[in-house]
Amino acid sequence: MNITIRAAEFRDRERLIDLYEALNRHEDRVTGDRRTDRAAAAENLDDSMARLVPGGGLFLVAEVAGEVAGLVTVDFKEGPVYVRPERRAHAHIVELVVDPARQRQGLGRALMSAAEAAAAARGYRRLTISVMAGNHAAEQAYARQGFRPLAHDLVKEIGSAEP
Repeated sequence: MNITIRAAEFRDRERLIDLYEALNRHEDRVTGDRRTDRAAAAENLDDSMARLVPGGGLFLVAEVAGEVAGLVTVDFKEGPVYVRPERRAHAHIVELVVDPARQRQGLGRALMSAAEAAAAARGYRRLTISVMAGNHAAEQAYARQGFRPLAHDLVKEIGSAEP
């Protein structure tokens, strides 16, 4: 299978919304708190673009047989002051999603490798990615790519569910 990684373009918008919708549905199965409708996916895409593009973030797509089948978004960040100065700058994979029909075909690995190469080309020496607790398949895939645990976020529901 021939996989092409390239920068996302405006012509990809509808397909990117499809991928965000798949991502939201997957994450909802893990967290139970995601909106899963198409309008939410479009808002998610627009929000990601508004946050990442002005700071030089990347939207890379994996294309197979002329069709967009995966997406990785990358943010370039400066860590907090308590981190050693030489380790503060890092690239962060914000979103990684592959069309469910194309999973386990190497697209996620290709997208992550492209994100890593882009970060290295910009002089970054660290690449981070977050994973939802309970998303064991993703944790294992990231470990195979050389990622190791860095931090754990915890959540506690407080107050009433009523507004």
